[in-house]
Amino acid sequence: MSKIITSANQQNDALFVLIKSLTKSEKRQFNLYVGRLGGNIDAKFFSLFKFLEKLKIYDEKVIIGSGIVSKQQLSNLKAHLYKQILISLRLNPAHKNVRIQIREQLDFATVLYQKGLYKQSLKLLEKAKNMALDHEEKNVAYEIVELEKVIETQYITRSISNRADQLSIQAKELSQQNVIASKLSNLSLQLYSHLLQNGYVKNEKEVQFVETYFNDRMPKYDYQTLGFREKLWLYKAHLWHSFLIQDFLLSYKYAKKCVYLFDNSKLIHSHPVFYLKSKNYLLEASFLVKKLSTFKEELVGFETEIENKEIPLNTNTELLIFLYLYSNKLHLHFLEGTFEKGEYLVAIINAKIEKYRNRLDNHYVVLLYYKIACLYFGMGKNRECIAYLQKIIKSKNLSSAEDLQCFARILNLIAHYECGLDYDLERQFVDTYKFLLKMENLQEVQKVFLTSIRDLSDVFPHEIKNEFKKIHTKLKTFENHPYEKRAFLYLDILSWLESKIENKPIALIIKEKAKLLTK
Repeated sequence: MSKIITSANQQNDALFVLIKSLTKSEKRQFNLYVGRLGGNIDAKFFSLFKFLEKLKIYDEKVIIGSGIVSKQQLSNLKAHLYKQILISLRLNPAHKNVRIQIREQLDFATVLYQKGLYKQSLKLLEKAKNMALDHEEKNVAYEIVELEKVIETQYITRSISNRADQLSIQAKELSQQNVIASKLSNLSLQLYSHLLQNGYVKNEKEVQFVETYFNDRMPKYDYQTLGFREKLWLYKAHLWHSFLIQDFLLSYKYAKKCVYLFDNSKLIHSHPVFYLKSKNYLLEASFLVKKLSTFKEELVGFETEIENKEIPLNTNTELLIFLYLYSNKLHLHFLEGTFEKGEYLVAIINAKIEKYRNRLDNHYVVLLYYKIACLYFGMGKNRECIAYLQKIIKSKNLSSAEDLQCFARILNLIAHYECGLDYDLERQFVDTYKFLLKMENLQEVQKVFLTSIRDLSDVFPHEIKNEFKKIHTKLKTFENHPYEKRAFLYLDILSWLESKIENKPIALIIKEKAKLLTK
């Protein structure tokens, strides 16, 4: 893991990351773009592009040593190259999404207005505005109306007597809708940030804080006047609120509402990232409430959409599809207890992690490592499980993932116990205990389990099953506890204990439970 982090730090230069993200067609487009500029084919910025394209690790000493540019000129040349690449990407047909097309029409209309060609400008603005409203791009629609108003003050069309009134009313409606959307998106973002920083609520005091925070910041609105965008932010605000208070049935309800908003392919193509996130929220909520049949149905539908190219594919959506599809493929094997059938996913996930390394946040990488570790644990391959857990435990930049670090260490203890690595178990216990002591909000589940697992070392072999029963009884009381149940989201300790008590593989225990999750 340290090697991975070092490599990532060496390659976090913005220009270098941008160049490495370019597809073959985008590189070809840039070569053509530079060629069209005339006389630039030998320019320094193009030479720098070709050099960085071949470079595996960003190193300024190597760049300066190439003789392309001096140390004093490097910063300016990099900025110029960065700008030229962005211009080229903007011209690329593959990036001509609706938002860019609308902006382009607005830019053209502004040029015409500045030349005094008011009628032509207004014609383009009307076209751009209709496109913006049709695709729920209300911020830019408001900008267009404001420019229309400016032009109307200098050029009265006379063709429509109430033109000024129409524009004033439209501007007011768009402004109100944008304000509502902004307030709802702010609330959604703040709740999501709170979840990342503090995790799920842990006691009644935290519940009251979240409820007050949520209700005080929820703007007043008339549901009948809300459009697609306002409803989406409203549902997402409710979604993060429900996740925070651990009401996962409510999370499922609002995730479903988010997905159902995309009732036509036009909205999916206009807002593919919102759609992908909504699908993932629905899959995650289905997983958390253990709706197995719904989860399978949604996952199959998601795969079909991807295979049929119903979701626009670009470097951004490609990355999200990888994260969401493969995380949920693993979740399916967790729900069904079919761990061995999921082992093929490990090689695919590792290959894709390497492919997207420059653009993947380390948090997502270790989250996938944890899921892989759980897969191996379910298969009874505890040494492989430990290997992936060590990648998480040794990772140094996971300040926002305390829960993940905590359960990685607890699962590490269990895997060592299963392997019979008694010589290392005491050291692992001490390391885990020291880490957990640093956590401010250690859960009762964690405290009880940690104490119990340590006591096992003093138990005679013939008494071990009875001790497992005692631990299971203690932990079972927390299974549906409003603030403690989150512990079982990360690690199915109860199924593991049941496997020890009944002397069955954990996969078989989970398969038996899966039979009850058909609805």
